[in-house]
Amino acid sequence: MHKPLPETVIQAHHIRVRGLDICPPLLQAPMAGLTHSALRQIVSGFGGVGLLSTEMLLARRLPTENPGMSPYLVRTIGERPLSYQLLVSSEADIGPAVDKLHELGADAVDLNMGCPDWSVGRSGAGFALMENPDNACRLVAAARRRTDLPLTAKVRLGVGLDEPRLKEFCAMLEGEGIDMLSVHARLKKEPFARRPRWEWVARIKEWLHIPVIANGGIFTVEDARKCLKASGADGLMLGRGAVARPWLFAEIAREVYGSDIAAPCVSLPLVYGRFTDLIKELFPPERRLGRLKEFTHHFAGNYPFGHQLSSRIQGSRTMTQAEERAADFFKNNPGDPLRRPEVP
Repeated sequence: MHKPLPETVIQAHHIRVRGLDICPPLLQAPMAGLTHSALRQIVSGFGGVGLLSTEMLLARRLPTENPGMSPYLVRTIGERPLSYQLLVSSEADIGPAVDKLHELGADAVDLNMGCPDWSVGRSGAGFALMENPDNACRLVAAARRRTDLPLTAKVRLGVGLDEPRLKEFCAMLEGEGIDMLSVHARLKKEPFARRPRWEWVARIKEWLHIPVIANGGIFTVEDARKCLKASGADGLMLGRGAVARPWLFAEIAREVYGSDIAAPCVSLPLVYGRFTDLIKELFPPERRLGRLKEFTHHFAGNYPFGHQLSSRIQGSRTMTQAEERAADFFKNNPGDPLRRPEVP
């Protein structure tokens, strides 16, 4: 049983874990194809994010990845603090992967225990670890022995609403050395359209002594307020909502946590153009279009007829074609700058 270090501080607008300050307590969710350097830079430019994240990284491949070439590892000096999420199922892969993260200058190490995708689960990783708690226990213990960095995990609520099983699993994670737990407040097979069960995060919060972060269904400042009220969470993790609106961190930081951040004034075409420029700057040609399509799928929702932009980009065969189609869309749909809503 791991004995937690007395280095965790939880305050209303601040979390400190093993020397890492997360202020405000707003975390970027790891998302495949999305939480790469381009999006991290866009989000950081608006401000308000307390902890950035990589995409999920395959632990067995990580030691041989070239950080100067890998689209999953490329980063700039301004992308800090940065958490690296590991997708792992074998204890043998933990040591070399964590050692690599030390070389890369990781600020925190996160273990993926919530991804429900079948291709991930068949390897024993992601959510499959919640169904195999003995293996999850071994992985956490091995990671804890290997690093003094903040060690975190992301989970879901389970296959069904089984409180004793969930409580035992979360307590095991804390006991073996997890410093902070992020909870996607949905069951394994529940779609994103299903309202997240934030009240279950509140139960987990009661069971544990480490910080608990709520994730799922946060697209606006009001969503953030409702989630915090229902969950009592120590912080929030933003996923798809902050892809569609990368300035959402800044809005929540300002309106909910009182951070001294200027009210965002956003030009949608300029944000999209900046993202496109970063994609071309950071990634080799064969890695650009797919990432632009992933981003556009979410970002297009800012427009009443955003489906037109999304379908045009999804149907593009080259980056040049995608850029031309985007320019044509923005020419006909410039939109007014988005400003933060007035909060009474």
